[in-house]
Amino acid sequence: MVLVLLVGTALDFTPTVLIMTPVLMPVLKQAGIDPVYFGVLFIMNNAIGLVTPRWAPCSMSSAGSPKIPMSGAIKGVIPFMVAQTIVMFLLVVFPQIVMWPLEMMSR
Repeated sequence: MVLVLLVGTALDFTPTVLIMTPVLMPVLKQAGIDPVYFGVLFIMNNAIGLVTPRWAPCSMSSAGSPKIPMSGAIKGVIPFMVAQTIVMFLLVVFPQIVMWPLEMMSR
């Protein structure tokens, strides 16, 4: 997940998915990780990476449009980044949160 986060800070969502999924999928199958669970974590990590400072592709484009400094955009994003990180932590610690809706639909 750290790798997905780092790649997500430099690339947009689509290239990250197209590059990382074929590389990571065989590893997931060998490790016995559920692809649905991984997909949710992958998207959450990518969303965090897109707004994480240093490259932050989404923050750069949102700061460039209204002509505000990058520091202002980052300050506005920090509360959302913290919330996403907390949710990500909860999803990793309690995988049942991700899998519960799927289990309820299969009943």
